[in-house]
Amino acid sequence: MSAQGRLTVGDKAPDFTLPDATGAPVALRDYAGRQVIVYFYPAAMTPGCTKQACDFRDNLAELNGQGIDVIGISPDKPEKLAKFVERDELTFPLLSDPDKEVLTAWGAFGEKKLYGKVVTGVIRSTFLVEADGTIGAAQYNVRATGHVAKLRRDLSI
Repeated sequence: MSAQGRLTVGDKAPDFTLPDATGAPVALRDYAGRQVIVYFYPAAMTPGCTKQACDFRDNLAELNGQGIDVIGISPDKPEKLAKFVERDELTFPLLSDPDKEVLTAWGAFGEKKLYGKVVTGVIRSTFLVEADGTIGAAQYNVRATGHVAKLRRDLSI
């Protein structure tokens, strides 16, 4: 991990087990042997996070076709995630990290600029975890709009 607490390519992905929208536990190790995109977003059902989640949903078949799964993580409680999944017909796991332990371990929680001010919060971030459990790509401060298309270009998928 780099000096500022951010993951870089080649780092071991920090393991986690978090509840999904139904309260069922989901662990990163459940995806061992497969590539998985793990993305962190600030809050379910907000405009930017909705745009990003729907973008992943709309590209999921192509990503799955390339052997890549998708997991979204936010500080929201499972009940709110369940509403988000239902409202937007999301077809991949959304996980709840209200204590922000996983967000912090992945460098996706901390100081960021918001409308010119420095605040502490969720840093919109996306990672590709390789089949061997290492970080294949680490992107911090990503934009919600057009993110999946950029990610697919960057990863040639």
